[in-house]
Amino acid sequence: MRTWFFEQMAMYSAYHRDKRNQMTHHVGVPMIVFSVMVLFAQVTLYTFDGGVVTLAGALIALLLLMYIISVPLVGLVALIIYSVLLYYAEQIAAMGSTTAFSAFGVLFVAGWIIQFWGHAYEGRKPALFDNLLQIFMAPSFLIAEILFALGLQKDLKQEIEARMPKYLPSGHSA
Repeated sequence: MRTWFFEQMAMYSAYHRDKRNQMTHHVGVPMIVFSVMVLFAQVTLYTFDGGVVTLAGALIALLLLMYIISVPLVGLVALIIYSVLLYYAEQIAAMGSTTAFSAFGVLFVAGWIIQFWGHAYEGRKPALFDNLLQIFMAPSFLIAEILFALGLQKDLKQEIEARMPKYLPSGHSA
């Protein structure tokens, strides 16, 4: 699992080398993730004393499990962030379907516009056009980028940088 995860992160990194593109993704990706959480928080899977399990909560739990198994610190940071986002997504979903669908639509569309704007700077199509699984890598990679900037996860950074060149367009170097 870790090897696959590192490979996916390397591919994501190769498609996001321009700093302006990276910045747009730090805005657009959370908007999209949150919008999908709002949408999926409308679907109750299980009710128990004191709460419910929504489709959003179940899917986030699976994603977090993958992150934690692959890169524990990234998974822990994601757990903190996603817990807050899930709480607010469920609050919005509880306001009714009109509010939830409106929030979903605005955030989802705006988030994608911001990301495509970033890829205009990059001069390269989004990675998910070549590998749909990249959609699950964006949040973890954004967290990793922040950790790298803080001087953390140096081994992960080296692992990604070593694997990344094969995903660069021909004629480009790492």
